[in-house]
Amino acid sequence: MSEPHNNDENSHDIRADLELFDAAPPPPSPGRMWRLLLTVVLIASVVGLGAILSRYVTALQSAPASVNAPRVIPYADVHPLGANFFLSQEVEEWKRHKTLEMAKSAGIHWVKQQFPWEALEPAHKGEFIDPKSGQSSWVPFDQFVDMANAMGLEIIARLDRPPAWTRQNNKYAQQPPDNFDDYGDFVAAFVQHYRGRIHYIQVWNEPNIFPEWGDQPVDPSDYVRLLRIAYQRAKAVDPDIVILSAPLAITLESPPDRQNMSDLDYLEGMYRAGAKPYFDILSANAFGMDLPPDDPPDRNILNFRRVELQRAIMVQNGDSNKAIWLNEYAWNAAPETMPRERLHWQRVTDAQQAAYTVQGIRYAREHWPWVGAMNIWYFRQVGAISPELAEYYFRLVDVDFTPRPVYLALQQAAPEWGTAGPGTYQETSAAITRSGNWQLRHAPEASAGLELASITPGDMLTVTFRGPAVDLIAAQNPNSGILWVALDGRPVSGLPRDAAGRSYVNLYAPQPAWQQRIPLIRNAGPDVHHVTLTVSNERDSRSVGLRAEVDGIVVPTGLAPLPWRTTGTLLALALLASWLLWRDIHDDSAMKIDGSRQ
Repeated sequence: MSEPHNNDENSHDIRADLELFDAAPPPPSPGRMWRLLLTVVLIASVVGLGAILSRYVTALQSAPASVNAPRVIPYADVHPLGANFFLSQEVEEWKRHKTLEMAKSAGIHWVKQQFPWEALEPAHKGEFIDPKSGQSSWVPFDQFVDMANAMGLEIIARLDRPPAWTRQNNKYAQQPPDNFDDYGDFVAAFVQHYRGRIHYIQVWNEPNIFPEWGDQPVDPSDYVRLLRIAYQRAKAVDPDIVILSAPLAITLESPPDRQNMSDLDYLEGMYRAGAKPYFDILSANAFGMDLPPDDPPDRNILNFRRVELQRAIMVQNGDSNKAIWLNEYAWNAAPETMPRERLHWQRVTDAQQAAYTVQGIRYAREHWPWVGAMNIWYFRQVGAISPELAEYYFRLVDVDFTPRPVYLALQQAAPEWGTAGPGTYQETSAAITRSGNWQLRHAPEASAGLELASITPGDMLTVTFRGPAVDLIAAQNPNSGILWVALDGRPVSGLPRDAAGRSYVNLYAPQPAWQQRIPLIRNAGPDVHHVTLTVSNERDSRSVGLRAEVDGIVVPTGLAPLPWRTTGTLLALALLASWLLWRDIHDDSAMKIDGSRQ
């Protein structure tokens, strides 16, 4: 038998359930849902705006403080670091090799080297024979020229010191020949012999002082006549050879016997004599004496910035579109015990020599867009200069190959000159290194009137840059080919690839086009990167050649523009949500006030 039901208890449970149901919160009203949606939109918009602005400010703070201004004067945007060498005086080949190895390790690019005419054409006109060995007199010079080229170093050849057969008066070995045409013939033979291996020649040395112009009065017009003959004969052999004028010794002298003349007076005399068409680069000397690199120029003071006065003379004579290269650049660190009468270049300490040398290069790079190579006097000598002479204390490396503090300072600073930061750079820049048969040639349509050209598959350029992006400046023609492109040894994302998976850029164009900007790299990250550009053996089906003509690079700042569309949308949403939310709250408050009044 079942238990009887208790109706009173059941009635009580039903009433309790109904009370609980009545006590539960009502579902949200449409007004509350709207306010919640507006709040979510506002918070999301503000967070989005904050993220965008935070990323932009971070990028702005990490962006470089300055952008490299393009150096548009021909031969000004080159590797700044060079030195003078005595390789022809070095007997042992291993010492030549070690000298050049240490130079390369220090970041030195230019090898300024004298090629004495008397050693190459010693006995008779037209005979390039060593009278002692009976062998070609070119051989010992060829050895270190080829050695330097194999290391990626470039030679600047100084051509002077005539053989005895060229003069009646042989009292001074530096005196120019009686017949300047003999020198012209020698220059032509030199350019022909080293065509493709040496691209820069300097015509004579310091003709404004005794004994570099011999036992005779110095005369700017005489030198200009020699310069004109050398220039014309060299260019007839190789139109792309680059001619440097003779550097002038810095001096305040102009005595009545005219065996020494102020470098400034002499340069003005050269222009009056018509020198302007007969050199591509002006050579100058820049010794700091005992003064810091920023010591201001003055006609009556010898210092580093005296070169600015020579530059002013160039500008006054309408020659501002030529670069100046420093032939001899240095501070002397002779010991305190050196007698004062021997301190022809004054003196500084070893520490000052190291600091001033680096500071001078940085000063020139920042303030002198017309200066190219700066050749330090000197790298290492072979023991011919005595420690009793002040000249001994210019060296970067001792005779026994011990590096001096100035060498170590240059070695530490050198990477900054070989890495392209944000800015525009010419094809001759230190940030672009070459391997293969690239030829620097004159091209009036190119930036700064020069370009690097190659038609040889496998020829390579390596671009070292810092930042996430880099662009190529190049000519595009009907005979242009293809450049394979690799970033840090890998194919480049975003560029097309060939069947072998190599990324590339196609330089073909149906009509000639110069100074074309071609994007290469994007989103590579902020570090230092290496891009290789290799001439391909493939080409566009429409092209009639493999030619590559490189005119420079551009490294963008790396600062992406603020995404204005997204930023504006988020800001508009935030403002609209804020206004609607304020209006909704305001209207709700007003309704409650009205209700309380009723």
